[in-house]
Amino acid sequence: MLRTIGLMSGTSLDGVDAAWLETDGETIARLGPRLTLPYDPKLRRSLRGLLDRAETLAEDDPELLDAVKRLTDRHAEAVEALRLEADIIGFHGQTILHRPPVRGRSVRPFTWQVGDAAALAKRTGMTVAYDFRSADVAAGGQGAPLVPVFHRALAAPLPKPLAILNLGGVGNVTWLGAEGEMLAFDTGPANGPLDDWARKHTGKDYDAAGRLALAGQADGAVLGRLMAHPYLTEPPPKSLDRLDFDRALKEAGAAELSAADGAATLCAFCAVCVAAAARLFPEPPLQWLVAGGGRRNPAIMKALAGALEEPVRPVEVAGWDGDALEAQAFGLLAARVARGLPITFPGTTGAPRPLTGGRIVGSLL
Repeated sequence: MLRTIGLMSGTSLDGVDAAWLETDGETIARLGPRLTLPYDPKLRRSLRGLLDRAETLAEDDPELLDAVKRLTDRHAEAVEALRLEADIIGFHGQTILHRPPVRGRSVRPFTWQVGDAAALAKRTGMTVAYDFRSADVAAGGQGAPLVPVFHRALAAPLPKPLAILNLGGVGNVTWLGAEGEMLAFDTGPANGPLDDWARKHTGKDYDAAGRLALAGQADGAVLGRLMAHPYLTEPPPKSLDRLDFDRALKEAGAAELSAADGAATLCAFCAVCVAAAARLFPEPPLQWLVAGGGRRNPAIMKALAGALEEPVRPVEVAGWDGDALEAQAFGLLAARVARGLPITFPGTTGAPRPLTGGRIVGSLL
């Protein structure tokens, strides 16, 4: 067994999650403490600006280099704040551009996660596993999602089929079958557009307790135009960049809605994206377990309950910590990288076969 610390900075750009666990990469012996360190407003603005410029961003761009240093420092602070020794750190970094293979398009696939793994290893004195997505994309996979193999380990004792839905900036789902099958893909926009909407209309970083959305009504016409997006009916494997639906939202007329109705419409769209994803499963799940920040938004959870036929519950009903799952996943993935075990699979990313991946700075004693 390896003692690992998983680090995750998601598409919501709100901070870094850190979690300690003990694992051999296949089973989970112990889940330990976890914490979240928020990013300061300046770093959030810098990261959001990098997303907007990522297509043309040079690797030596001064703003990028400054953001990477501050991002890496914050990750190191999260490791130090845990005050626990580990054999290896799983460092996802921050995705600023994700362009996976798309059917019928000749655009070169590319995925870009920023963060200085060498600097993190030096500051913490620990071995660091990083760059989890590149090998999969190079082999023709989507490079995402990466968490399903962790979900499978964590959900081993639960009845199947089971759907585990993570609602960050983008939504992603893992479907687990009774015989160990895994199917996973991004469902569509989740908190990302809603956070941007709340920031624009209220000056807040997110719609706290869903109050803005609960005060409005989803606009059926805008929602109908959004539901026509071809992504929703494309078969998996498939994955998204945080900004992939920005153009669709503008063309659908979302910007013309009131603050409350726009928020309600975005929550409803998140839910119909998930319902569309459910139609792609081999068979219906017995229940949905919801992780990520979206589970804390009553408007989103209400919309999900109305859109799905099966029970929808936060992952805490299974005894899991919904704020820690993705960080814990990268702890398990770090152990798999160290052991040379596959981290992506045909059913999760569309990889041609189970693929190893990731790189390591430092050495395991």
